Amino acid sequence: MADRVTVIGWDGSPLTAAARSALSAATLVAGAAHHLALPEVPPTAERIRLGSLGLAARRIAGHRGTAVVFADGDPGFFGVVRTLRAPEHGLEVEVVPAVSSVAAAFARAGMPWDDAQVVVAHPRTLRRAVNVCRAHGKVAVLTSPGAGPAELALLLGGVHRTFVICEELGTDKEQVTVLTSDKAADHSWRDPNVVIVIGGGGQALASEPAWLLGQGPAQTAGRGWARPQADVGEGESAQLRAAQLARLGPRTGDLVWDIGAGSGALAVDAAALGAAVIAVDADRHACERVTAAARNRGVQLQVVTGRAPHVLEDLPEPDVVRVGGGGAEVVAAVADRRPERIVSHASTRDEAEAIGRALTEGGYEVECALLQSVGLDTRTWTEQQRSVVFLLAAQRPVTR
Repeated sequence: MADRVTVIGWDGSPLTAAARSALSAATLVAGAAHHLALPEVPPTAERIRLGSLGLAARRIAGHRGTAVVFADGDPGFFGVVRTLRAPEHGLEVEVVPAVSSVAAAFARAGMPWDDAQVVVAHPRTLRRAVNVCRAHGKVAVLTSPGAGPAELALLLGGVHRTFVICEELGTDKEQVTVLTSDKAADHSWRDPNVVIVIGGGGQALASEPAWLLGQGPAQTAGRGWARPQADVGEGESAQLRAAQLARLGPRTGDLVWDIGAGSGALAVDAAALGAAVIAVDADRHACERVTAAARNRGVQLQVVTGRAPHVLEDLPEPDVVRVGGGGAEVVAAVADRRPERIVSHASTRDEAEAIGRALTEGGYEVECALLQSVGLDTRTWTEQQRSVVFLLAAQRPVTR
């Protein structure tokens, strides 16, 4: 096992005395090519070009001597410190910090970032990173080869954002480019880079001081969800929407389809919970109501006008889906796309059974409940409105 491991953050500034001291004693140095080319790296030290962090950690753990690991920006912020400290490697590390790449990128852009989401995009997490960019007005994306600005732009598709692309921060090749997302796919970008993704209301400065990182308008715009609304559709009680949201469990990184969005109440609630949302409705006026509801709540979502199931063919893959209209035919088309969870509702038992069969035949585990809610006038305690509806919730079986 290595006698000592020092992790040095590098942001392009001259190395500190602590960093130079650790390097002078190093018998192994790991880092990217531009780290290993620094003149302070001892010529006699073994050098490891960082690729797979897991492989590098194993080599460092097996090294007899003093090791130094370089990392761009702050190595404790989505960096190598977590990997090196994993129990399987048994390494204790000392850290020489630096300004994080995210902080440097926002500084170059002259923007505050206490209201920004920060995500890491690898090929395996790229879709979820894109969903965060769909859902939030200000996002910093720490990219990687195969999951860079061009790939982000391609997966965003028709969702237009402004990209601030910061390439090779801290080097003499540093470059900051501002362009719209539809043009980012036409360029080749140098690694490493950080992309600041701005859209919608994300550029507005909050009137109140922030106190929690990553909290935008939607997270601070009042309490509660599934609130009663006067213009919801038949069977669309607040209690039903609350039950549907509970079964779906939308969260940051998810993409929610809300088919037959109606007033947009459920779509807006899902977006306020941090998910990316595509609201679909065949009625143009309903789509306008959804857009207005999202604007009033301060959330980002995409509205698509069209009739399901045909309009669904060109939409990106969902994680969870609410089918608010269209019956068994639409439910079957959704099941073909294999989201993790699907919820729907029916006003009659025959309709509920048809939807349940479509879900079961699609390979889902299905539950159904008959929900009844009665609204009361609290001045007289008389009945105002009664809603009786079948709630169907389906989950894709977990494969092991």
